[in-house]
Amino acid sequence: MKRFFLPAMLCLSLLLGACVGKNTYEQKVIEADQLTKDVAQLNSNLDMLRQEKSDLEDELSKLNARLVEVLQQNSKLQRNLLAANAEQERKEGDISRHQQQINALQDQLRDMQQTNDNLLATIEERQATIDELKQEVEKERIAKEARLAKVKNTYDQLVSALEQEIKRGELTISNLEGQLSVNMQNKILFDSGKTEIKKEGQKVLQSLGDVLNKFPDKALLIEGHTDNVGISSRLIDKFPTNWELSTARANSVVHFLQDKVGLPGERLGAAGYSEYRPVTSNEDEDSRAQNRRIQILLVPYQEKTSE
Repeated sequence: MKRFFLPAMLCLSLLLGACVGKNTYEQKVIEADQLTKDVAQLNSNLDMLRQEKSDLEDELSKLNARLVEVLQQNSKLQRNLLAANAEQERKEGDISRHQQQINALQDQLRDMQQTNDNLLATIEERQATIDELKQEVEKERIAKEARLAKVKNTYDQLVSALEQEIKRGELTISNLEGQLSVNMQNKILFDSGKTEIKKEGQKVLQSLGDVLNKFPDKALLIEGHTDNVGISSRLIDKFPTNWELSTARANSVVHFLQDKVGLPGERLGAAGYSEYRPVTSNEDEDSRAQNRRIQILLVPYQEKTSE
């Protein structure tokens, strides 16, 4: 529109110039030329401005595109930041829970350490007790070996002193866990239904007593035993049952050992067990003969001291 406006103005100026003077005309021509130059300059400036506008619009478009890109990146960063914050919160929560677990484990560790300390103290106490017990056991072992050695010595002397009687089967000597036992069949000591010790039985008891006198640390328990045959009618007034007979025979042996052999009475004891502790069945005469016996147990004796 400006391109058509400027020529029109020029024509109008020329028409007006015809009516004015030459100087005025020339002046107007100069002004017109100047105006033309100004218009050209303006048009040039306008083109430059348009170019600058285009450049600015391109730059603005690029900036808008960059802005969109930056906004997208910013949005992504915001999302990443939110995710990072959420992850941080989760991790902080995990850390808090882990710390709580660590604290709980530390408490358990302290409790376990205290328990371990208590157990160690208990173990030390028990070990001290065990050591004491070991010492006592060792002392007892030594003492037991000494007792067994003495028992074996007694056994050896008894076997040597009563060798013939043992060979004839009239008595046996046993050593059961350190306890000596002398078993004498009644046939060597007593006649049937009698309580008086026969001469051959007295000899055996004398030999036995001579050996036992050498061991004042032994007490003698004399036990009377019978078979399961009842008392005969001719003896029933004197011995109503086998209880009385077994006890009377044990007492006879006690009296002989005290009165004839010289064993102290405080080292002697007597008991009757009737038929109730047989060493074998009572099915035949041989078995019943083995059950009719005097059994002498040798047990530890400690002399009582007066207070």
